[in-house]
Amino acid sequence: MQPDDEICLCFHVTVRKVRNWIRIHRPARPGQISECFGAGTGCGWCRPWLTRLWETAQLETGPEGDPLPADFPNAAEYIENRRQRNELLRQERLRTRHTPTGEAGSDPDSQSGSV
Repeated sequence: MQPDDEICLCFHVTVRKVRNWIRIHRPARPGQISECFGAGTGCGWCRPWLTRLWETAQLETGPEGDPLPADFPNAAEYIENRRQRNELLRQERLRTRHTPTGEAGSDPDSQSGSV
């Protein structure tokens, strides 16, 4: 199957989605893949294929049983990191919005003198 082929026909879940979900969430058993957009909870046709993808991911794990580098964030850490990053970006936008960009006296509305 190709990465963009639908593995779950009931819920239109692709192989790529399932592989990425397994990589990020690291399910302990194949049945947990149902949390990936409902894959495997419809007619059941895809359950053997989902199990095979889960087994393949288990074989591809490193010596510690972890397919990802040790410093790779799990889903909760990723969400928190994104929240913190977005907050920093929001604060930076607010700070630059309220900071004058030009030098003193360069704003035509603030200059005094004859027109």
